[in-house]
Amino acid sequence: MGDPTDQDPSPKIVGAVANAVSILRSLAQSSGPSGVNVIARDAGVSVSTCFNILRTLSSERLVDFDPEAKTYAIGMGVLELSLPLLGANQANLIRPELARLSAEHKCLMCLWQITDGERIVLIDRVSTAKTVRVDMSDGSRLPTFVGAVGRCYAALRDLPRAELKARFDALQWQSPPSFEDYVRDVERARRDGYAFDLGQLFRGLEIAAAVVTDPSAKPRLGISGISIAGQLTQSEIEQLGAALRDSADFISESLFGVSRGLRQTERRLAAGPGRRARGGKA
Repeated sequence: MGDPTDQDPSPKIVGAVANAVSILRSLAQSSGPSGVNVIARDAGVSVSTCFNILRTLSSERLVDFDPEAKTYAIGMGVLELSLPLLGANQANLIRPELARLSAEHKCLMCLWQITDGERIVLIDRVSTAKTVRVDMSDGSRLPTFVGAVGRCYAALRDLPRAELKARFDALQWQSPPSFEDYVRDVERARRDGYAFDLGQLFRGLEIAAAVVTDPSAKPRLGISGISIAGQLTQSEIEQLGAALRDSADFISESLFGVSRGLRQTERRLAAGPGRRARGGKA
């Protein structure tokens, strides 16, 4: 019998490990120490399971226990695990996520730095697909309001219509959308957390994108998936958009401390009463 590999497409999830991670995430996002019942509810595990895991995590100093208040808080031991990442280049930390997305969705993944001068600069790209693919050069620069990343950026900026029109009029596209179509795409990006550019920025290329933000909702990074037109079905492109949104949420939470729940709540508010965020072709 061969050894299991990390490349197993359907690995068995170890429940105890998954529960421990959920508990640690719950504690990390909590505003203060919590009792076992609250932690169990937030982490979605039973109270007895939560209690046993907390005792184990406490013994490893990953969790601090207050015996008088009977509460738990994230422990200093977590810093020991994160020390190798402190000061690391953000692009290097994100690259494994880009590689995963590229392999799963069979397209070029690009990471963009959003500058204060309203430009996006390509700082990393990954392609693991074994098909004919497009490529872009590191350091490529684009205006922040253009393309799929630009639609997400515009959604976060939430400019008055007249100001958005002025920014739109200054953009260059190979096959420009109408301003009304662009506005609808921006509204959809505000609702769904991702956007598409289907041959407008570059003819023959289909792009999905999402944006990473900091706690003040300032756009910091853009992530885009780029494929040659026709290589992905409409359903696959929509799945790519949703996957990019989820990865952007994860990166916003991991690198910048943004509450994933807050981002999801903001999208529900953008969707309006009785509406649920969903994907759609732009």
